[in-house]
Amino acid sequence: MKESDSIVIIPTYNEKENIEKIIRAVFSLEKSFHILIVDDGSPDGTAAIVKRLMDTEFAGQLFLLERSGKQGLGTAYIAGFKWALAHPYDYVFEMDADFSHDPNDLPRLYAACAEEGFDLAIGSRYVSGVNVVNWPMGRVLMSYFASKYVRFVTGFKVHDTTAGFKCYRRKVLETIELDKIRFKGYAFQIEMKFTAYKIGFKIKEVPVIFVNRKEGTSKMSGGIFGEAFFGVMRLRWDGWTRKYPRVER
Repeated sequence: MKESDSIVIIPTYNEKENIEKIIRAVFSLEKSFHILIVDDGSPDGTAAIVKRLMDTEFAGQLFLLERSGKQGLGTAYIAGFKWALAHPYDYVFEMDADFSHDPNDLPRLYAACAEEGFDLAIGSRYVSGVNVVNWPMGRVLMSYFASKYVRFVTGFKVHDTTAGFKCYRRKVLETIELDKIRFKGYAFQIEMKFTAYKIGFKIKEVPVIFVNRKEGTSKMSGGIFGEAFFGVMRLRWDGWTRKYPRVER
């Protein structure tokens, strides 16, 4: 078993084509990471693959949190965050299972927090142009202008507000009142960043290249974008009226 100060949380639903590959890719890195898979009752056997790897090769490094049915991306991450905070990890990552996030970028996000002193590092598609590969142009434009919309409505200066590739210092997740995070889908990513910003944590965008999945099926839907559109208005209101915790320096 390799010790690690970092845990990578990967939510899954029907990712049997990708799950073993992504696990092996993370564990092949020179920097040691642990992995927590949060599986929402995948009927395709994703969890069974994880269990086999836990039992045969990666005991003490690979962990599985099983939930009954699809309960939403946000609740999967909240469950993962709480699991991570119950264990002695200093850095907690979010990453997709489908290789849209390159595991080789994990050490760069880690360095932004562990070496440069930032509290939240975001793997950003838009901080240095538009770095997206193999997405349909309509989806690229929707994602890009969604981030522009968030910046306009909230005054939040992060370029990629909807990014799902992130590294948190433990203190960020301990300070954010996780049970008060209301959004479950696309808007969850916006709400977590905005809340960290309002509390006063230092945020860095690390440029990454986002590659559309090659295997498996995307979980995006129109309803997810609808939640994000109207959720941003609610976040702006919260920014005016809500009393956020303050970070101690």
